[in-house]
Amino acid sequence: MAKTDISAYKTFDDICKRLDDIIDEVRDKDTSLETSLDLFDEAIDLGSAAVDMVDVTELSSSEQAQLKQAGAEGAAEAAPPTPASEAAAGTVAAADSSDARAASAK
Repeated sequence: MAKTDISAYKTFDDICKRLDDIIDEVRDKDTSLETSLDLFDEAIDLGSAAVDMVDVTELSSSEQAQLKQAGAEGAAEAAPPTPASEAAAGTVAAADSSDARAASAK
């Protein structure tokens, strides 16, 4: 696999735009398999370059605070229920099944 020349893409936005163009080219029914494979290789190289850019990017203190806040909010939304809420849910489920048995006994 030959390394693709991606030196023309200096910014993350340039890389994203090129990746979007590659997607459009690959989806085109007139694109040959060989061309699609070459585009795939280029996309891999571009993706690696984008990851490298992200890895070396330094965030300002305000950006770091925003990232922490967003992470904390996401973690709170994804948190499993607390034991108290699980117990309450079990009590409600038990009460519902007791009501159903009582109703069927009548």
